[in-house]
Amino acid sequence: MKNVFVVEDGQTEQTMIKALLNHAGFKVDVASDADEAWDWLQKNTLPDLIVLDIVMPGKSGLELCRMIQEDEKMKDIPVIFCSSKSEEFDRFWALRQGAKAYIVKPYAPKELIDTVYAHIR
Repeated sequence: MKNVFVVEDGQTEQTMIKALLNHAGFKVDVASDADEAWDWLQKNTLPDLIVLDIVMPGKSGLELCRMIQEDEKMKDIPVIFCSSKSEEFDRFWALRQGAKAYIVKPYAPKELIDTVYAHIR
C-alpha cells in the first residue's frame, strides 16, 4: 500500500484529505505544520508522496519543500501543493521549489485523487 504524507494546518481540510486518500486505497499520515512534518520525516519510513499546504504557522510549505529537495534521502519524493493561493505566480513559485503539481482549494475530490495517482512512485 502506498503511503501519502499530508501536511495541512486546517483540521477540517486535513480530515477531508485523509478520508479521500484512505478511500482511494492509500495509507495516510498527517502533520499540522512544517516543523512537525520535518520531525516526522526524520523519524519514520519516508512516504511515497507528500501533499503540502503553503500557508501554515511557522515555516511555509514552500520552505519545507525546499528542505525536502535539499535532503539527499528525500529529494525524489514527489510533492503536490494543495493551497488556497490561486494566483499564477503562486503556482509558478511552488513548482520552482520542486513540486510536481499544484492544486487550488477548493478542488474537486477527483482532482486530488487523480493528481496523487499521476505522481506517486
